[in-house]
Amino acid sequence: MTTSPTTTAANRTRRFLRRAEAAAYVTEHYGFPCSRQWLAKLAVTGGGPVFRKAGRYPIYRPDDLDRWAQARIGPAQKSTSDSGGSRGAEELSPAERA
Repeated sequence: MTTSPTTTAANRTRRFLRRAEAAAYVTEHYGFPCSRQWLAKLAVTGGGPVFRKAGRYPIYRPDDLDRWAQARIGPAQKSTSDSGGSRGAEELSPAERA
């Protein structure tokens, strides 16, 4: 019996990952560091990916991890001054330049 690509893709989105697997998934697929301890902290403080509980175990869906990781990635930049957080001297008022 062969499985179709649709079935395989559907199974991948239905499979839940434990916290260590979820951290490894994010690191492998998006290239930024993610640890199970960080996911645990975010589960308490907020700002992390959506998770569910299976008994006492937090579990994560890969598509929820994808949404969360993609939201963390900022826009393309050509230099560190492109961040938008700081203003150049030409944008400062005279009072702010003093």
